[in-house]
Amino acid sequence: MMVVAIHQPNFIPWLGYFYKMAHCHQFVFLDTVQYAKGSFINRNRIKLKSGPIWLTVPVAKSRFGQAISDVEINWGHNWQQKHLHALTTNYHRAPFFDEVFPLLECRYTSNGPINKLDDFNISMIKTICRYLGLCPTLVRASELDVQGKSTDLLVNICTKLGASTYLAGAGAVKYQEDEKFTKAGILVQYSSFRPIKYNQLWGEFAEDLSVVDALMNCGQSTRELLGLPR
Repeated sequence: MMVVAIHQPNFIPWLGYFYKMAHCHQFVFLDTVQYAKGSFINRNRIKLKSGPIWLTVPVAKSRFGQAISDVEINWGHNWQQKHLHALTTNYHRAPFFDEVFPLLECRYTSNGPINKLDDFNISMIKTICRYLGLCPTLVRASELDVQGKSTDLLVNICTKLGASTYLAGAGAVKYQEDEKFTKAGILVQYSSFRPIKYNQLWGEFAEDLSVVDALMNCGQSTRELLGLPR
């Protein structure tokens, strides 16, 4: 049995993203599709005392139809220091700040600036995976030489990787053509991830934040939020 999951290389994604990573054998970063401005590819939310705010990675002006793999970071805004300041200011009282913050800080500051957005996002995701003990094989769609659009592209990727099962996000049920997977001999499973409340700073619980919020508050117990043993 080979379970494959596929998703764009988002910036510090939410828990549901890592749930798919925790329950597949191969995870494909879908970096060949069109970049969507203002999406989760270059931004995500953390929680402040006043409520959730966006952390955004500024990107260079992109042309219409530009693939995610071609999007470059705009390093002219000192955004990385602003991100680190926001994380420090708002999570320094979190139980696992001293454990988690250095891991993120290293990705912002080590080895000089990374030019491509997908490279930066994937480096963050890999760091979080190592911390949580998640170990699917990670593949970039751009490395597979696979063509197609929409569901056809997903089916072709799964076929290329020898998938018996495709693990899809719950939202895909609205647009995905499951019969194409069936025709290719691939079983479709939809993510059963359900957000679980955890002890969170700053009052009323806020859902659908970046995984960073759970890491700061729960540490490696975040694994339990992903349906894994601690």
